[in-house]
Amino acid sequence: MRVYLLLSLVLVATTAVDAQFRKIPADVTDAFKARYPHAERVSWKDQLNAFEAQFTLNEHEMSAHFNSDGEWLRSERRLKFEDLPQAIKDGFSKSKYTDWEKVTVYEIARNLESLQYRILVKKSGVQKKYLFFDINGRLNKESYTL
Repeated sequence: MRVYLLLSLVLVATTAVDAQFRKIPADVTDAFKARYPHAERVSWKDQLNAFEAQFTLNEHEMSAHFNSDGEWLRSERRLKFEDLPQAIKDGFSKSKYTDWEKVTVYEIARNLESLQYRILVKKSGVQKKYLFFDINGRLNKESYTL
């Protein structure tokens, strides 16, 4: 009985997290369409403080975040490590994480900021870090993740 109750609670909690809480405002969808008119396979998520569109553009997996007024906040484009600018690859090669497995790589664009690159690396199932590089290949920040 306890196992059944626990599984039921997990299912309800998972469903609630993935649920769409609000309708996506027209200002948000209009701003998205204006910024990414050729986006394909678009899906939306309500993140309470912003709306996230996940989509494909020119065969790249992407996401874009907008506030409820339709103001663009940031976009992320998934890349292969090999497709990174040389400065970023050079910066990574100078880091202490070269022997860690490269899991995912993203190019991050934010309103009024220069591009940033985020590389998720892992040494084990427990040791995982996000590495944030600027456009010159300098490691600006590293943070642990689950």
